[in-house]
Amino acid sequence: MGTGGRDIAKPLVAIVGRQNVGKSTLFNRIVGQRIAIVEDAPGTTRDRIYGDAVWQGRTFAVVDTGGLVLGTADDLLLQVRAQAEQAMADADVIVLVTDVLSGTPSSDADLVAMLRRANKPVLLAVNKVDSQARRLEAAEFYSLGMGEVYPVTALHGTGVADLLDAVVAALPAQIEEEQAEEAVRIAIVGRTGVGKSSLLNALLQEERTVVSNRGGTTRDAIDTTLQWHGQKIVLIDTAGIRRRGTIVPGVEKYSVMRALKAIDRASVLLLVLDSSEGVTAQDTHVASYILEATKSIVVVLNKWDLVPKDHTTMEQYEAMVRSQFKFIPYAPIVFVSALTRQRIGQILETAIRVHQQRYQRVPTTELNDLVQECLVMHNPPSKWGKRLTFYYATQPAVNPPTLVFFVNDTRLVHFSYQRFLENRIRERWGFEGTPLRLRFEGHQRQDRGKR
Repeated sequence: MGTGGRDIAKPLVAIVGRQNVGKSTLFNRIVGQRIAIVEDAPGTTRDRIYGDAVWQGRTFAVVDTGGLVLGTADDLLLQVRAQAEQAMADADVIVLVTDVLSGTPSSDADLVAMLRRANKPVLLAVNKVDSQARRLEAAEFYSLGMGEVYPVTALHGTGVADLLDAVVAALPAQIEEEQAEEAVRIAIVGRTGVGKSSLLNALLQEERTVVSNRGGTTRDAIDTTLQWHGQKIVLIDTAGIRRRGTIVPGVEKYSVMRALKAIDRASVLLLVLDSSEGVTAQDTHVASYILEATKSIVVVLNKWDLVPKDHTTMEQYEAMVRSQFKFIPYAPIVFVSALTRQRIGQILETAIRVHQQRYQRVPTTELNDLVQECLVMHNPPSKWGKRLTFYYATQPAVNPPTLVFFVNDTRLVHFSYQRFLENRIRERWGFEGTPLRLRFEGHQRQDRGKR
C-alpha cells in the first residue's frame, strides 16, 4: 500500500552516521531549506526526514536519519537504528557523515562494516573541516578504505558542491519521470500521546515512523506518499501540539512550529483524540489552530478498543465530542483503533471525501435560488429602518470554498443570519468537514453619506 516517503521516480540518497556529527545540517544544506531540526544535542533526529534536491540538472530525494548507535539495548535507539537501516535499504546512494572533531576513523569502523554489507555506493563525508589543520586530520579517514574522502563544513556549505558532484555521478541512470499526479495532502495532528505515529503506521501497514510510549516521540513533520484506490496521498505526521504558553524552548518549540506549518501545507487535517481520555482542553486548542487556518478536518477518535461499550456508546461519544467542538459542527467523526486496525480504512475514505468537498463548486443559479428560498423561510434583519437586501450571490473560489453575497449594507448582516445561510448551504451541498468563507459586499459607504 505504501510507497515510502518520496516520489518513486526519483533516486534516493540516504544520509547516515553517528549521533551529533551534523547529518541534519548537511541535509538542510543539500535540500536548500531548514526541514530537519538542527540542535547541538545528540539524538535530535529520530525518524526518517525526506526532502528533494536538484544538482547538475538531476532531481533526487534525500533522507535524513537518526544517529546510529551500535551495540545498544535501548528500545528507542534500536527503533532509530531500524529506521536508518530501512532508509539505507531504500537508497540508491548512501552518504556516511563523520565528524573530524569528535571522531577518529576507528570510531566509525563498525558503521563502515555495516555499510559494506548494504552493497550500495557509499560516499564518505568528513564534516566540520573548516581549516587547513582539520583538512589534514580528515585525510586520516582514508584508512577506513571507503575510497575518496570528502571534507565538508555543512554549516557553511564548504566542500558540499564536490560531495554533490560525486553523489550525482553515483546515481543510477536517469529515467523519464511520469507526470506528477495531483496529491491529497493530509496532516495527522493532535496533542502528545494520542497515537498519531501509530495511526500512520496502521494506515501504511508498515513501521514507517518511530513509535514509542514516550510522549512527544515525533519531532519533525514527516511526509509519506502512498496510493489509495488510485489516488495519490501525502500523509504528514507531526509532533504533538501544546498550547502556545506551555511550549518550552529548544527542540519542542521547533517541533510545534513545524506541526503548525504542516497544517498550512495540508488541505485535510486528521485531528486525533484519545478515546479513553475524551476531549481535553488541549484538543480544543489544536482544533482552533485548524479552524484559524481554514483547513478541512476529520476528527479521529483513536484507541476505541480501550473504551467499554454497549449499543449506545458510540452515539454518546459522538454527542460528547460535538458538544466540545461546537465551533466545527461540520467535522465528520470516525472511531478507530491503530492497535487493532479497527475501521482504519474509514480514515482515508473520509479524508478523500472531505477533500473533494473542499473543491466543490456550487452553480451560481442554484446558489441564488437557495438565497431566495432562505429569504422566504426567514426574513432578513433590519436596522435604522432599512432591511437587508440580497442582490446576487456567487462562489469565486475553492480551497476553502468561498461564497460572496452582494447586499445593500453589510452592517445589516447579523451573525445569526449568516449562520442560518451557512446551515442551509450545508444542507443542500454538504461541504462535509470543510469550513466555508461567507463574504458580504455592500455599498454602506454611499448609504452612510445619504443619511
